[in-house]
Amino acid sequence: MKKKKFKFPDFNKMTYGEEANWWDTHDWGEFWNELEDVDIVVDLHKPKEETLILRLQKNLKDRLTAIARSKGLNVSSLARMWLMEKLQASRT
Repeated sequence: MKKKKFKFPDFNKMTYGEEANWWDTHDWGEFWNELEDVDIVVDLHKPKEETLILRLQKNLKDRLTAIARSKGLNVSSLARMWLMEKLQASRT
């Protein structure tokens, strides 16, 4: 029995737009028999990050949000950056 030719194009030779257009006209169902099963291991017991819940007055959070937006950051990233800077400065 001959093996059916693989139908996926070489996406590495396509632009994102070309790949998007290709998927707009094709369905995963067309390739179901050509896909291979893979084993994936997900460890849900080891958190990669820790979470700190911090309560702020609304006006303080609004100011922090405005500064973060002006820098193109989300509020959590800016707060984390400033906290790291303060902790590094307090080492000396």
